[in-house]
Amino acid sequence: MDASIWIVNIIVLASVLGSDLGRRKIGAARLLRPAIAAAVIVPIYVKHPATTGTGLVLELAGAAFGLLLGLAAAALMTVRRDKDTGIVNTHAGVAYAALWTAVIGARLTFSYGAQHWYTNQLGRWMYDHQVSVDALTDTLIVMAIAMLLGRTGALAVKRNTAAAANRTHALAA
Repeated sequence: MDASIWIVNIIVLASVLGSDLGRRKIGAARLLRPAIAAAVIVPIYVKHPATTGTGLVLELAGAAFGLLLGLAAAALMTVRRDKDTGIVNTHAGVAYAALWTAVIGARLTFSYGAQHWYTNQLGRWMYDHQVSVDALTDTLIVMAIAMLLGRTGALAVKRNTAAAANRTHALAA
């Protein structure tokens, strides 16, 4: 299995669980870190993105699926604004951690299986559909990054919504 898949997925899992589990403040750094991680990871590990054909479709589908998974993960977090301090916090628990762990575990299992369990079948499918190994690897990496960015985008929206609701409540009182 390509080490880049392991590295990206472990980095994403560790950073997400480390920054999200429990009660956490939604500050600028928390929203910027994933964008910085993506800006570093993508140029290093996505070496030959597909620009046409099935490889491109696969990469775009991976990005879309990753985005949906990121939004699902964000839905598992509650967001509240502390009335006394005005700080917006999230709370993520076991279900959130289970989703991230299951998704990353599935990606790693697929990667392992591609080299050890169903190599010939996958190779045949890739040949028949003209999908390169790079396109398949890039799809898994892009999916991981899209999930991270989808979660972060949803957090930014939830933070702004919680802040606006608090301001509206304060004006009404």
